[in-house]
Amino acid sequence: MQEAMQKFGRFLSAMVMPNIGAFIAWGFITALFIPAGWIPNEGLAELVGPMAKWLLPLLIGFTGGEVVNGHRGGVVGAIATAGIIVGTDIPMFMGAMIMGPIGGVAIKKFDEAAQDHIPGGFEMLVNNFSAGIIGGVLACAAYSFVGPIVSSITDGLASAVGAIVSAGLLPLVSILVEPAKILFLNNAINHGVFTPLGMQQAQEVGKSVFFMIESNPGPGLGVLLAYSLFGVGNAKGSAPGAVIIHFFGGIHEIYFPYVLMKPTLILAVMAGGITGVFTLTLLNGGLVAPAAPGSFIAIMAMTAPGAYFANIAAVAAAAGVSFAISSIFVKATAAADAEKEDALEAAQANMKAMKAASKGQAGEKQVEGKDIKFIVYACDAGMGSSALGAAALRKKLQKDGYKNITVKNFAIGNIPKDAQIVVSHEKLAERASADSPQAEHIWVKDFTNNNVYDIISERLKGGGVSAPAPDAGGAEEPAQTLKEGVLLKENVKVGLKSVSKEEAIKAAGELLFKSGYVEKPYIEGMLARERDISTYIGQGIAIPHGENAVKKHVIKTGLVVMQYPQGVKFSDENTAHLIVGIAGKGDDHLAIIANLATITMEYSEEDLQKAYTTKDPQVLFDMFTKG
Repeated sequence: MQEAMQKFGRFLSAMVMPNIGAFIAWGFITALFIPAGWIPNEGLAELVGPMAKWLLPLLIGFTGGEVVNGHRGGVVGAIATAGIIVGTDIPMFMGAMIMGPIGGVAIKKFDEAAQDHIPGGFEMLVNNFSAGIIGGVLACAAYSFVGPIVSSITDGLASAVGAIVSAGLLPLVSILVEPAKILFLNNAINHGVFTPLGMQQAQEVGKSVFFMIESNPGPGLGVLLAYSLFGVGNAKGSAPGAVIIHFFGGIHEIYFPYVLMKPTLILAVMAGGITGVFTLTLLNGGLVAPAAPGSFIAIMAMTAPGAYFANIAAVAAAAGVSFAISSIFVKATAAADAEKEDALEAAQANMKAMKAASKGQAGEKQVEGKDIKFIVYACDAGMGSSALGAAALRKKLQKDGYKNITVKNFAIGNIPKDAQIVVSHEKLAERASADSPQAEHIWVKDFTNNNVYDIISERLKGGGVSAPAPDAGGAEEPAQTLKEGVLLKENVKVGLKSVSKEEAIKAAGELLFKSGYVEKPYIEGMLARERDISTYIGQGIAIPHGENAVKKHVIKTGLVVMQYPQGVKFSDENTAHLIVGIAGKGDDHLAIIANLATITMEYSEEDLQKAYTTKDPQVLFDMFTKG
């Protein structure tokens, strides 16, 4: 049950959090221009209604569909959400959270069923009409059936909340909210319940107390202050730093281990939460939009006109009550805690285990060095980034004399059951762990620039495995060369003008298509792969390639090389000068990967700079074809 709720919370967060900027924009406009705002303006106040009714739900619906099935799912999710918006008179955030994912699921199921039955050349026609028809049907269903149901639920919730407020019982919701936060359900509660209710209330009166029920940093601040003054050992030493991160950074998760370490402190945060909500209702406080993250700075930025004293008092009162109660428990157990200074580390490990379990991660398996025989690099398609990482690690191990360790790359879903160590991107952790629960998992942010070799090397040395003498092993794996026709000299483009990352990837895909290596849909698969995980591999090189779903659109193995002397920004830190578009069929792409591994590891900085700026395509052609 807890795991299901955690997944539900993460899913709601994935729909709302990317759009928090739009909520904040709406909050500022509301706070400034409505009749009760800072600078009332009848014309600009007209923005408030359409943004709340149309813009925000459509963004949520699009994001919900996109989470399920990429951009295509997002489009259908937005169409479906439009139907539920038209059928109601209230901001339909809850309806968007329902129809967006439904749209994504519907088009995903269609794509899976139709992918092997679309005649060549009709892909775009089928894709466009299927999205339009399915989206239209869902919009009509949302208007006719889902909208009225959600409206009734929303009205019921509003009535229930109104009754709670009228009875003066709203503060008691903290009895549920604060323990739920410790169980990592804060996103489910905040964005799934309080944000939609708060938006409706803020549109009517210019502010809402609902935005501060979960985001108030006071309860957690009280716990951390108690540890700072009366704690012992590591807990006392680390608490002051945690105060800054929690209170000013808004990272509430920082205080969860301190409560888990002493579960009786849940009473302190519950009492603090009740006090904070009571103070808000008593003094008529509230925010104009969600405070995300829940820091004091964000709360002040979102405070409604005339509510500064109430909001500050609510934070201070919540912190004071939580501190008073926490101090009693912390001081009462100080002597015992002095004998167990590792309690915080144990609680943090417990919290990490709870999060790992909620993400489906493998346990803390560790293969001893003497037993390491089979290492797998895994990615979505099993052909691009993972192949490059595997080639790089294999080359390093062979260079150091470890000839009996097999390093291969596979697509997630095809990882061999005898794999001992699996290296995958952190974004693919859940899927990789589920596919190979027997293995030790190492998760990286970059398949080539990482410390995997250092981890393996230390493990081998620690396990008593020494690299053999240079003449004890076989010869190093011979360099591979590309098959004829995989890279054509006319597909090496130099001196290109800088463009956006998306434009560069699309240009590489178009060249693969024109050269007969892929079908047109493969290009969208390249863009989708980049949205999921960056294909920048370091050393100024990026290797855009299609995601697993479009491998069927590869006609034959091909490679294109595009040089951008001024670079293409793949992120704030990474600029690619060589864009290597890859289409791999079968195992032919391994030669490509072997060459790329050689380039990234063995070419000098001076050689690479020449490659970035040469005006002679032959130089790059030789680099990629001669191993």
